[in-house]
Amino acid sequence: MARKIKFGKIAIVIFLTVLIWIWADLALDETLPDRSAVIIIDVSADLKLWVSFEQASSADIKITLSGPHAAIAGESRRLRDGQIRRFDFDIVKEGMNKPGNYDLRLLPFLQKDKELKQFGLKIESCEPQLLSVNVVELVKKSLTVECLDENGISLKSISIEPSKIDMFVPEGRRTAQVRLTRGEIEQARLTPFEKRPYVVLADDQIREAATAVRIKMPPEPDMLSEATIKAPRLGIAKSLNLEGRYRVEIKNTPQVIGAISIRATPAAKQAYEAMRYQVILEIDDEDIFLKSEEGRRELVYNFPEESVSKDEIKLNQPRVQAIFKLVPLATETE
Repeated sequence: MARKIKFGKIAIVIFLTVLIWIWADLALDETLPDRSAVIIIDVSADLKLWVSFEQASSADIKITLSGPHAAIAGESRRLRDGQIRRFDFDIVKEGMNKPGNYDLRLLPFLQKDKELKQFGLKIESCEPQLLSVNVVELVKKSLTVECLDENGISLKSISIEPSKIDMFVPEGRRTAQVRLTRGEIEQARLTPFEKRPYVVLADDQIREAATAVRIKMPPEPDMLSEATIKAPRLGIAKSLNLEGRYRVEIKNTPQVIGAISIRATPAAKQAYEAMRYQVILEIDDEDIFLKSEEGRRELVYNFPEESVSKDEIKLNQPRVQAIFKLVPLATETE
């Protein structure tokens, strides 16, 4: 008699076999070659020392990683998101906390990374294999603080408190700098502004002081001088609804086209004189309802927009108010 086939047991065996294959596949290490990473010097390890990779505060390297599929997939996602792997270099932990030049063997250093080990990742190789580490002893000095603008130009301040600060710096350094943006300069004109001074160690390395100084800047120098526009030209602005129907009769013409007192730079004064109209009287459509009454409106001083935006021109007198009347023009049928 033929045996009865037990399909349930066969299905379980097949299922378990597939699981074993999947697990075995996932257990196999994958490789992620030639990936960018960076080594950053931990400057807080010893403030009395200046550590660099040949004058640089960091070093770009390439690494080849291996590990489980899930870990490699996660690392690939990080790289696609622009998150490159970062390694912190601590001279104390590496036994390089004495002045001198050292060779850092990269592979053993990188393989000690705890975060990689947590994810089951291993660094198989790296480029370069060696990094030169320069350790320079700094000396504690009292440095005079000087103030600079964004372009590195020296600024004259009213006060910097304290005027000197203690820092660990290379031998021969005498000053520390505070660099202020334009906005910070404007703020320091009103009230003392706090910022930490720094010294430049190399092109991409600065060392900041532990404490801030308070900087007070003098008021901005006035570059404007008094000037007079002797014969200003008047323009009248009105809509097409009034054109050909009304003329504007000005009652106080001598005041409206009288000399204008301004404060401006020479260039702004020249630009203002070159404008087609120096003053403009604006007429509204509603002014026709004034009837026999006289209208009153302040003149628009037609300063050049560029000069106004740069605070290079200002009115130096009260605004003149024009007194005017709209007079209907005779039509052709009249």
